[in-house]
Amino acid sequence: MVKVRVNGKEISVEKGTPLGEIFKSLGIDGAIGAKAGSRLIDLLTPIREDIEITPIYKEDPESLEIMRHTLSHIMAQALKEIYGYDKVHLGVGPTTEEGFYYDVEVEGHTISSEDLPKIEEKMREIIRKNYPIFRKELDREEAIRLFSELKEKYKLDIINRIDEKDIISVYGQDGFTDLCRGPHVPSTGMVGEFKLTHVAGAYWMGDSSKPMLQRIYGIAFWSKEELEERLRLYEEAKKRDHRRLGKELELFLIEDEVGAGLVLWLPKGAILRKTLEDYWKEEHIKRSYQLVYTPHVGNAKLWQTSGHLDYYRPNMFSPMEIENEEYFVKPMNCPFHIAIYKSKVRSYKELPLKLAELGTVYRYEMSGVLHGLMRVRGFTQDDAHIICTPEQVEGVIEETLQFAIDMLRSFGFEDFKVYISTKPEDAIGSQEQWQLAEGALRKAVEKVGLEYEIDEGGGAFYGPKIDVKIKDAIGRLWQCSTIQFDFNLPERFDMEYVGPDNKRHRPYMIHRAIFGSIERFVGVLLEHYAGLLPLWLSPVQVKIIPISPEKHGDYAREVEGRLKEKGIRVELDMRDERLNARIRDAELQKVPYVVVLGDKEVESKSLSVRSKKEGNLGTMSLENFEQMLLDKIRSKQ
Repeated sequence: MVKVRVNGKEISVEKGTPLGEIFKSLGIDGAIGAKAGSRLIDLLTPIREDIEITPIYKEDPESLEIMRHTLSHIMAQALKEIYGYDKVHLGVGPTTEEGFYYDVEVEGHTISSEDLPKIEEKMREIIRKNYPIFRKELDREEAIRLFSELKEKYKLDIINRIDEKDIISVYGQDGFTDLCRGPHVPSTGMVGEFKLTHVAGAYWMGDSSKPMLQRIYGIAFWSKEELEERLRLYEEAKKRDHRRLGKELELFLIEDEVGAGLVLWLPKGAILRKTLEDYWKEEHIKRSYQLVYTPHVGNAKLWQTSGHLDYYRPNMFSPMEIENEEYFVKPMNCPFHIAIYKSKVRSYKELPLKLAELGTVYRYEMSGVLHGLMRVRGFTQDDAHIICTPEQVEGVIEETLQFAIDMLRSFGFEDFKVYISTKPEDAIGSQEQWQLAEGALRKAVEKVGLEYEIDEGGGAFYGPKIDVKIKDAIGRLWQCSTIQFDFNLPERFDMEYVGPDNKRHRPYMIHRAIFGSIERFVGVLLEHYAGLLPLWLSPVQVKIIPISPEKHGDYAREVEGRLKEKGIRVELDMRDERLNARIRDAELQKVPYVVVLGDKEVESKSLSVRSKKEGNLGTMSLENFEQMLLDKIRSKQ
């Protein structure tokens, strides 16, 4: 027998009893699954241990994951019925933040967007028939035999990766069977509203040496209204896709010939990046951070001491051999900053010591997860490491969080979601360290005046952290700032400071990033502003267009020179094209201001000004235009 605690009630049931039967005996109606700790289970899950569970109903956010998972299986069945059970080979079909996808291989057919309506209709037919969903557990030999008979080569690959101790379960309906851990709703008719959105390629297991499968994406919500709103936002998101904007605005390139996940910054993108980085450096210097530069590679001994070779090597690029020693391109900046700290004996009077670097790091990300600037293999972290005494921890965390929020607000973000991740089961460090650190994180968030959620047990093994997510113009959340304690590296590198008692003490060390990475933050900015960046960030702030380059060119060059003297970024369009075509090009390039010069402007030494955001501003003097621009740039409007 096992004990099950539900809503304050505790009952004993026979080991292996399905959750649905337990709910029935307790008179619980309408639940589609349950939460056991952080794990979701469904009504078919057999209960084999003492457990406390919380029922999940449609109204609960977790219900979406259960429903969406079932839709991925319904889509898989639909594909098999359309293209043939022996022709469709299934990969994996997980849920996503807004829906689901399935990676599949279809012999003799490439699925395109034109196929999606047909697949949707077959899915709706399966939903209308409301087939009951079953769950069955198999031993390894049974699972291998079953999926060999089904010709599911990718499922066999998964089975071979499953730990010998793990239970192998299958789910299915109406003759369709799939390898799956669950959870699922009880029947196919119990899913919500859905829409298949697009098809992409994905290497099996994200490995470019393995076959390319087709990934079919869908989104799903319980109500039609939610789905329609999400589809509207989905279309808006496509318009804002930073990959398209990056190409159209000539900001960056990612070329296969150079290497997947490696970014080429074009001249305009380089100006945007320089502006961002210059501001970052200025603000850090104001707050007593000390800027440092560190190498792109480090000796294997360094990564051995830091623990990266033991715990992070799959995400590191292969080593290079130099003078019979191995060197790795750096996946992190931390060990270098620690080496700078340890370059001399430090006194408590020097602390807190704040070392900051725009440090480019390299991590091996599988090609299947690379995504424009958002997920790359070479990126620049806006990294800082703060080394302080225990007495300084609270003040340091509050100051660091306020700095992060102030910086994000200067880019136009005002809506934040803050998470504090606390001690996990495998934590290192003393109870005193964790209590001090977690307390400091909570007090800092409260003093800065932000609401927050606790992610119980979600901290890294080496320390708790604050994560700050920003909400963009269409309501999406993006992870940006992180403030992370580290109790591990100070021990590994034997970091010390001399206290007022003249004895050696171990300092606290805090990792901190505000943007996360320059690349990803630029991607977020492009999508938030739909490419129309604030004036102070725009690579080209003013486009000057003489109506006749021959007649009005001299005055245009004079205006260009005056504006450049003031530090305003100007581009002069002297092409022999129609005026409307040149104005249209400037609008497509999302230049904030366009100045048109003709006979009237030359004669009166004035400017005809158009704003991308506000429309025609009429005629103004060069002095007034200059002042308006400088005021807006200084205030970061």
